[in-house]
Amino acid sequence: MLVKTGMFVRPKKSLGQNFLVNEKVVEAEAVHGVGKNVLEMGPGYGILTKMLCLKAKRVVAVERDQNLFKHLKAEIKSRKLKLINADFFDVSDADLELSDTDILISNIPYALSSKTIEWLSEKDMQAVLCLQKEFVEHMLAKEDTRKYSKLSVITSLSFSVTKIMDVPKGNFRPMPKVDSALIYVKPKGAQITALEMAVISALMQHKKKTVRSALIDSHSHLGRSKEQLSKIADTLDGKEQRLFKMRPHEILSLAKEISARL
Repeated sequence: MLVKTGMFVRPKKSLGQNFLVNEKVVEAEAVHGVGKNVLEMGPGYGILTKMLCLKAKRVVAVERDQNLFKHLKAEIKSRKLKLINADFFDVSDADLELSDTDILISNIPYALSSKTIEWLSEKDMQAVLCLQKEFVEHMLAKEDTRKYSKLSVITSLSFSVTKIMDVPKGNFRPMPKVDSALIYVKPKGAQITALEMAVISALMQHKKKTVRSALIDSHSHLGRSKEQLSKIADTLDGKEQRLFKMRPHEILSLAKEISARL
């Protein structure tokens, strides 16, 4: 069922605001917050926030847009709700009450998808997210396929991902140009260092090349000369493999080997 919620606040294209208005989708999201301490990024008009306040133990919602923040303050009266007017990524862990937060449940702006996945990996937190469908397809892509990418590798290493449902573009106002998908992500507790992550990121920018060529061409990202990286590359057993044909755990092993020699 489509519902009208606070349409007097004009969405801002600059913030990528497309608001979910289908209660059935919201119910599919909110069920994951029953009895839990929930964090919500970008509540918008508050359709999900209201449902979470009915089902969750506590809700911390962070809205950057001041007009929407004022709307939410006036519209939702619940002792369970803590509203914060700020950029989500600028809020401290203490203010987000992360120490006892169980899950992030959000319909996030498409432009923040990669940053959110990185944040979840750093915080080792589970989430239910509504993301651009094509982004989800990249997350779930397997090796030796067209959409296999850095995102595919990092997602596979860091999370178990379950697709809950497709969310066609008609479920949003204003209507975006693309469809979305609802997913559940659960961290695997992977131990990947920042340097190893940087190596994976650098290599996968050249995914169709051999490991040797990709490493040498990553010199600017890794802060090493081509000569230094060439010497490291020549010591690698799998230096002639094509990256896009390698499985995520193989790429991680490679990144660990390279990181140890940088």
